[in-house]
Amino acid sequence: MLLIRSVKITDTHSPYNGQIKDILVENGQISQIADHIEAANAQVLEGENWHISPGWVDMRVHAYDPGYEQKEDLRSACAAAAVGGFTDIAVLPNAKPALDSKDTLVYVKHRALGQVVNVHPIGAVTKSCEGKDFTEMIDLSHAGAVAFSDGSHPIYNTHILLKSLQYLQQVDRVLMNRPEDYDLTVFGQMNEGEVSTLLGMRGIPTIAEELMVMRDLKMLEYMGIKSEAPLLHFSTISTATTVGLIRAAKAKGYPVSCDVAAHQIAFDDSALLNFDTNYKVNPPFRAQSDIEAIWEGLADGTIDAVVSDHNPQDEESKNLEFDLAEFGIIGLETAFAVLNTYNTQVPLDQLIGKLTHQPRAILRLPSVAISEANVANFTIFNPDLEWIFKETRSKSKNSPFFGTQFKGKTVYVINQGLVEKCG
Repeated sequence: MLLIRSVKITDTHSPYNGQIKDILVENGQISQIADHIEAANAQVLEGENWHISPGWVDMRVHAYDPGYEQKEDLRSACAAAAVGGFTDIAVLPNAKPALDSKDTLVYVKHRALGQVVNVHPIGAVTKSCEGKDFTEMIDLSHAGAVAFSDGSHPIYNTHILLKSLQYLQQVDRVLMNRPEDYDLTVFGQMNEGEVSTLLGMRGIPTIAEELMVMRDLKMLEYMGIKSEAPLLHFSTISTATTVGLIRAAKAKGYPVSCDVAAHQIAFDDSALLNFDTNYKVNPPFRAQSDIEAIWEGLADGTIDAVVSDHNPQDEESKNLEFDLAEFGIIGLETAFAVLNTYNTQVPLDQLIGKLTHQPRAILRLPSVAISEANVANFTIFNPDLEWIFKETRSKSKNSPFFGTQFKGKTVYVINQGLVEKCG
């Protein structure tokens, strides 16, 4: 039995949203919510300025297990996720072997048993994520894939994109695509612009993302699908034009959603002036005008979710000359802190919705609204607590945020009868 005292409920789907209440949990369920609760022999949690929300969901995590466990494994990913306040993570299929068979999905689900964090495998669209041959997506869906994607690889073949959307419409699963035209980004290292010209580095133009978004939206128009649940999801968008395209598509009723990586709002391309490979990400840090458009998209609901895009890289992959280093940063432990620290225009409960209800709806996960008789899946956090990011539970250390002072920190995650302190 667990009693959480005097906690502010931050949940737009709860009848208690914005209220300070006591919450009693018994046998993994919320048994009572009231102004004051007495419960003998209950474990009591209480703190200053604590907020509670449904457990946070990260829709985009590179776990690299199986195959690249030196970078990360599922247990270390879960440990980092718990510190960051996530009770659910969706892991991308880019492992070795890829998550393209029932066996690999079963491996992922079993490897994560007993953790406070639920792990949801994203099935590969094509075998080995190579973009050539279809996987058995319907079978993978029945085996537990919550969504389908080729992860870090865009679905480049238009025929595969069309057929995948048609298949997934039948099993009520979303196709997650990272928009990038490879022909326009080959050898690209950073955002194409004044800074890339100054540094003499090959640029990644914004149009490489935008053309793929246009193509995918045109495919939805061709299919004539109108649905409340998204069928196509754009992962880690980064440009102002992309935000505008998706906003217009939503206004027309297209079944589309999108997310942005938390780190995308923290830096523009000038951060790469010192050639620090910890700032090398894909999509790259863009211009300040793109960051402003992303915030507008978050505020008006165009952007549905925020992800960590956690992409661990070991020293041998990152501590190299800039053009040889791998893309990616670790982000599970800093995603909320970055979002909260840089936020100036989105109400807190709306911001939290992009970590809770919207990702759950996109992935077709059950709702965990904070109300009596519902499952106890919580994240407790203090949005005003200032702290410095000094250490990580990830196996990899590739982050530009070490030594950064943030505002907003998670305190506890509670899920599946487990209570874990964050840090």
